[in-house]
Amino acid sequence: MRALMVVSLIVLSLFAAQLLRIQGFDSDAVAADALRQRTQTEAIPAHRGTIYDVNNTVLAQSQERRTVIVDQTAVPEYKKTVDGERTTVGVEGAAEDLAEILGDPASEIEPKLTGDLRYRPLAKNISPLTWRKINALGIPGIYSERSTQRTYPQSTTVASLVGFVQPQDQSAGGGLELQLDDVLKGTPGQATYEIAQDGSRLPNASDDVTSGTAGKDVRLTIDNDIQWYAQNALADKVKETDALSGTIVVQRVTGELVALASYPTFDPNNLGDGKGVYSNLAFSDVFEPGSTSKIMTVAAGLEEDTITPETPMILPGSVNRGNRTLNDSHPHPDEYRTVAGALAQSSNTGTILIGETMEPKTLEEYLRKFGFGSTSGSGFPGESAGLLPKAETWNGSQRATITYGQGVSTTAIQVTNVFQAIANDGVRISPTFVKEVSDGQGGWDPAPAGTRTQAVSKETANEVSRMLEGVVSEEGTAPQARIEGYRVAGKTGTADRYDSRTGGYSGKTASFIGFAPADDPQLVVSVILQRPIKSYYGGTVAAPVFKDVMTYALQHEKVPPTPQDEKAPKVRTKLSKRPADDTPGLLKDRGTPGDG
Repeated sequence: MRALMVVSLIVLSLFAAQLLRIQGFDSDAVAADALRQRTQTEAIPAHRGTIYDVNNTVLAQSQERRTVIVDQTAVPEYKKTVDGERTTVGVEGAAEDLAEILGDPASEIEPKLTGDLRYRPLAKNISPLTWRKINALGIPGIYSERSTQRTYPQSTTVASLVGFVQPQDQSAGGGLELQLDDVLKGTPGQATYEIAQDGSRLPNASDDVTSGTAGKDVRLTIDNDIQWYAQNALADKVKETDALSGTIVVQRVTGELVALASYPTFDPNNLGDGKGVYSNLAFSDVFEPGSTSKIMTVAAGLEEDTITPETPMILPGSVNRGNRTLNDSHPHPDEYRTVAGALAQSSNTGTILIGETMEPKTLEEYLRKFGFGSTSGSGFPGESAGLLPKAETWNGSQRATITYGQGVSTTAIQVTNVFQAIANDGVRISPTFVKEVSDGQGGWDPAPAGTRTQAVSKETANEVSRMLEGVVSEEGTAPQARIEGYRVAGKTGTADRYDSRTGGYSGKTASFIGFAPADDPQLVVSVILQRPIKSYYGGTVAAPVFKDVMTYALQHEKVPPTPQDEKAPKVRTKLSKRPADDTPGLLKDRGTPGDG
């Protein structure tokens, strides 16, 4: 008995010592540990900024949502009043009650409530109203975490430009959502509160909430109405011609982008279907531009004073350069034209002769001033710089083909910017999307303007513009691009399309790029179709789409028609007879430069 008493006293002494330690010396640490065990921390997502078009049409917005979480070990204790008595209905009853609110069969919900997992997502993207109904049921172990859901009211119309966020965590996935992520995403907050053993939140317990900082709203230069029209016009033409893809770019002469249509596209509200093309092809699709790039060769020659619009030319049907025979855009005997006529007829051989009036390095420098060989400066994710080899690497045939857009690759946004420069008195301005960003206090801060580069002089640009009006005349390659009441300047392109998958050429790239009104340029529109099958000439496939989109954009922007007394200037394109070989400035085939 004495031994038992001694042992009991020792045990009780240990208990007393432990109690003294817990309540006396370590009380703060023990209390903090207990609080930590019954405390739950929940991230409060920052409200992602809204993306508007130039007229405040919502293109992307975030809505408050809840993710419903279940602690499976607590659900069996679910009780509710049945026939006036408090009855335990457990998992089966919880599944039936949740099914009425969530709209899913109880048979699908019950397995998610059953088990020993302390944390399992039950439903995502639940509206606050729906969560309040679920919370009112009082099911043990059912709680929620704040989340947001990004929605895109315009769906496919502007998807490839605005981009998307990942549905799992709402992180930026592409397009302007990714480019402007630092502006849009904001800073998340945090909520800490106490929970009971069954997982329910203690109503009278203390909590600590740190509010997040909302992201900033962004207003774009994009006009959703013009974007919608361009996207639909493009989709119709791609389907009509069985083309692989296409793009339409609408840009102000001052650099701001008004529309960027890309097809095929995708639905940013339903990324789970895995269908569509998620990139904007105007930035990512690289191709040989063909004849639309001829205006750079002509502009370079004018700027270097090696040609004038009236320079006489003898255009052969083909020339031999670097052991290759290079044909003109169409078979013909020798033709007698001016430089303006060579451009109007989109002559390959004529452009070769113009290019050969300059050193290759000089031509390369002008191509780079117009933006070839580098990204546009827009900052759009996934943009390609295209390919412009250095002049010292050009072989005999490449020196010739580069003058008319083969052996060099570009993107739709790059080549559109070339025409923007011509329309803007020779000043190329890098394209911009953003008009202004909210300052968080109800105001707006203007976005930076695009970078300016003087590609050619105002005089040269105006001369090229006058010549481009001849392209849409009856003597040119694109009379279908003419718009009643407006003077139009533009250029067709029909180029062989290089397919990187096969390592060779496959099909054509059909294009038309132009601006209007030519007498007072406001808008530039490019239409580019990749591998159209049912007709592939730029003048017959792309030019009519240009006319439709440009007409709509001019009317939507309320651009006044050209005054009736301001007719397009007459530029001589044809020569009445073969010029004599000693005619001053005459351009004709004299063989490969350097061959003598």
